[in-house]
Amino acid sequence: MRIDIISVVPELLDSPLSHSIVGRARRKGLVEIEVHNLREYGLGPRRNVDDYSYGGDAGMVMMVEPVFNIIRDLKAQREYDEVIYMSPDGEILDQAISNELSLKKNIIILCGHYKGIDHRIREHLVTREISIGNYVVSGGEIPAAILADSLVRLIPGALTDETSALSDSFQDGLLSAPVYTRPAEFNGWKVPEVLLSGNPKLIQAWQDEQALERTRALRPELLK
Repeated sequence: MRIDIISVVPELLDSPLSHSIVGRARRKGLVEIEVHNLREYGLGPRRNVDDYSYGGDAGMVMMVEPVFNIIRDLKAQREYDEVIYMSPDGEILDQAISNELSLKKNIIILCGHYKGIDHRIREHLVTREISIGNYVVSGGEIPAAILADSLVRLIPGALTDETSALSDSFQDGLLSAPVYTRPAEFNGWKVPEVLLSGNPKLIQAWQDEQALERTRALRPELLK
């Protein structure tokens, strides 16, 4: 998989894409992630990428020409399955979307900034808009890092135990069951006996029951 991320502040993506699971996957050659500075396509001597909004609204708007040019140049090098704009009014990211996108070969993620991007970009260049929640952050970089992380961890070989991602919350529409590790007792707090039984069928039944109970208590909307 290859992920190209377009940003006005590429430095914000250095750390989350260089460490832990994503960093290891990149070093192992399982995924290519390239972050592109939109200002390299800025206009004029000051490399401008934004301008005042028509209509007099407050805030600056990312201009259409720099974004068009960088996407044009990227598409000249390879075909892309999706051009994704991280936007608060996009479809809410969930596990099903991550599962779907993890199977793609090449994607572009466009990070918004300022007041947003010229709507013509969304009309003519963007194929999908994704949000990480019903709130606004300062730019699309952190949402882009979250999306990239959610995809990379699903790539075979990215996790030490490839079955681990299959038991994550939301993979089956439920929250995960509680997890425990050694010691079996600490400060009088004990691990449930069933997990110490060594009986896979009993353990699976307990985990299924706990996943359903936790989902019903904490995220009942998932059961609808």
